[in-house]
Amino acid sequence: MSHRVSEVHWTKQFSSDYSRLPQVTQKKLARQLQMLTTNQRYPSLRLRKMVDEHGIWEARVDRCYRFTFERVGNTLYLRTVGRHAVLNAP
Repeated sequence: MSHRVSEVHWTKQFSSDYSRLPQVTQKKLARQLQMLTTNQRYPSLRLRKMVDEHGIWEARVDRCYRFTFERVGNTLYLRTVGRHAVLNAP
């Protein structure tokens, strides 16, 4: 995953998850999404492909929160965001 992103779409699930995040976490997520769209190798993202989930990736918001997404061409589809348990249903 190394090409620049041209579009980012939020799924309904991601929007719902986002609305329940603490405001400070929403701000951290905004910074991480900015990094994701410009530099996927940024260390704090800790980006990795999910095992047994074809085409789904996970990244770090902070120590407690993660988000998942799919990439199709130059478009990201943000799927879920929340505490570690969110990775059980990416």
